[in-house]
Amino acid sequence: MKIKARFATIRGRIVFIYFLLVVIATTIIGVFIINQMEDYYIDSVRRNMTNTVREGTLISSLAAYDDLSAHATEVQSSVDAWARSLQQEIFVVDTNFLIVASNTENQGKSALDILDYDIILEGLSGEIAESSESIVTQTSKIPVMNMAFPIGEGTAVRGVLYLRSDMSGIEENVNQSKLIFMRAMVIALLVTCILGFWIAKSITDPIRDVTVKAERMVQGDFSQEVSAKSEDEIGQFATMFNLLRLELAKTLSEISSEKNKLETVLRHMADGLIATDNSGLIIHANHAALEILQLSDRTAEGMDFDSLMRNLDSSLTFRQLRKECELVPSTHVVESNGFTYFLRFDKFASEGSTENGIIMLLQDITERQKLENMQTDFVANVSHELKTPLTTIKSYTETLLDGALEDRNTAESFLQIIDTEADRMNRLVKDLLQLSRMEHQQEKWHMKAGNLILLVKSCITKVELTAAAKGQHLISMFDPDAIITVNMDKDRIEQVVLNILSNAIKYTGEGGRVDIDVLKDGKFARIVITDNGIGIPQAQLSRVFERFFRVDKARSRAMGGTGLGLSISKQIVEEHGGSIELTSREGEGTKVSILIPLTVTRGISNIE
Repeated sequence: MKIKARFATIRGRIVFIYFLLVVIATTIIGVFIINQMEDYYIDSVRRNMTNTVREGTLISSLAAYDDLSAHATEVQSSVDAWARSLQQEIFVVDTNFLIVASNTENQGKSALDILDYDIILEGLSGEIAESSESIVTQTSKIPVMNMAFPIGEGTAVRGVLYLRSDMSGIEENVNQSKLIFMRAMVIALLVTCILGFWIAKSITDPIRDVTVKAERMVQGDFSQEVSAKSEDEIGQFATMFNLLRLELAKTLSEISSEKNKLETVLRHMADGLIATDNSGLIIHANHAALEILQLSDRTAEGMDFDSLMRNLDSSLTFRQLRKECELVPSTHVVESNGFTYFLRFDKFASEGSTENGIIMLLQDITERQKLENMQTDFVANVSHELKTPLTTIKSYTETLLDGALEDRNTAESFLQIIDTEADRMNRLVKDLLQLSRMEHQQEKWHMKAGNLILLVKSCITKVELTAAAKGQHLISMFDPDAIITVNMDKDRIEQVVLNILSNAIKYTGEGGRVDIDVLKDGKFARIVITDNGIGIPQAQLSRVFERFFRVDKARSRAMGGTGLGLSISKQIVEEHGGSIELTSREGEGTKVSILIPLTVTRGISNIE
C-alpha cells in the first residue's frame, strides 16, 4: 500500500520513470556491447584460425599426397611440426572420415565419434565450414569453435584439415564483462534514484507549496503567497498563482460587497420579493415578503408556489404564470383579507440563458389604494360641493333674469339665497386653500405664549347665542381665573375650538348639554368638549377626520357644513405639536379631546 501511495505522487512517478529509463537504456547498451564483444572475440578466433591456415604451408603440403592414409606417417610429421606454434587442436581427416593425423593422439580413430560431421562434410565438398559447440567432460562443459578447411580443390579434395579452438577464455571474458556491467548498472541506478529524487523534489516542492496554500485559500485565507525561486516554468507557475490569488481576492471582495449590498437592499426594501426554481419551489423570500404573507423562514423554505398563492388567489398557478411570462412580465392585482396587493412576475435565467425560475415582486398597495380612493372621493366631493351652490345660483339668477326682478320681495329672497350659496362656496374654497397651505408647509403661523383659559372663554361667549337659540346649556367645568399657558397661534387654536363647539351645538338636539373643560395633563394642556347629541356610529369613527366625510351627508349639507372642519382642526393641532381624539356612541353623544404642549411661564409677565 505504501509503495502504491508513493507511485501515486508525481515525485514517485518521476523517480520511477527515471529509474525505468536508465534500466532500459543500460540494459540495451549492455546487451549490445556484450554481444558485440562476444562477436568480436569469436570473429578474432575465426580470423586467427583462417589466417593461420591460409598463411601456413600445411594445406599445400598435404594436398601433395594423393592418399592421405597411405602417407599417414609423413602427414603426422607435418602436423606435429606445424602444431608447435598453435594452441588449437588439429585433425587431418580423409574422405573416409578417418583421422589420419592429430596433435591429440586420436590418430586412426573415426572422426564421426569425435568431430562435427556436418562441417567435415561441407569441407569435403570444397567449402570452408565452421561451428560452435560444447564438449562435455567429467567435470565441465568446454565451449569450442570448429573450422574445417578442404585439402585440395574442386573434385580433387583429398580430405579436411579440422581445427578446434578452446573458447573458455572468451566465455570467461564475456562473463566477467557482464558482471562488470551489472555492477556499473547498479551504481548508475543508485545515482539515477538520487538524482531523480532531487529533480523530482525540485519540481514537486513548489507544486506541493501551491497545493497547501491553495487549500488554505479554499478555507478563506487569501493572504497566502508562493515564493518564485526560479524563472523557469515552475517559477512562472508560482508567479501566475500569486497573480491569480490577488485577482481572486479582489473579485471575491467585489462579489462579497455586491452580495452584501444586494442582501441589504432585499432585507430593507419595503416590497416583498419571492424567487422560485423551475419546478415552482420557493428558493428565496425576503423579510418584507415573509411579513406580508405572515410566514416564517422555516415555513417558506421548500414551500411550493401554488400553496403560497392559495392564500392570496388560488386562480394564479405556477404553470399559468410561467406561460404568461414567456414573452413579457405579468402583473396582477389581488385583494385578500382586507389588503390589496400588486404582483409582478417575471422569469429569470442564468448566464447560459437557461431558465431558472420566476421572481415575484409583491407590493402592499392597500394604503395607496385607500389614498387613491380618497383622492377620487375628494375630487367627487369638491365637484359636488361646488356644483350644488352653483346650480342654485344659476337657477335663481336665470329666474331673476326671466322677470322675477319686477317683484321686489321675490328678488330680495332670491338674492338672499344667492348670497348664502356664494358664502358657502367661499367657505369651501377658503377651507380648501387653508388645507393646501398647511399640507405644503406654506401656512404662516404666529406662535405666541397665551392663556388657553381666556381663549376657550372667548370661544364660549361667541357661540352662546347659537346654543341659547336651541335651548342648550354650555357648562364650563374649568376655573375661569386659572392660567394654563401654551405656545400657540391664537387665531388657529380659536378656529379649532369654535369648530368643535359648533359641531357639538349643531349635532345636539333642543335642550341638550355641552360640557367644556380645560385642564393640565402632564406636559400638555387638555381641552375636553363633551355633548349628549346624536353621536357617531362605531363603524365610522375611524373616518371622522377624512376630508368631506359626513355621517349623515344630507343633514350635514342642510346645516351648512363643508366636511372639512375636523380635517383642518387636526392639521392645526398637529402643527402645534399636539393631538386630537374623538370618541362617540350613537345616540349618546360625542367627546372631543385636544392636547397642546404646555409652555413654561417662568419670567413671562404678559400673557394674552
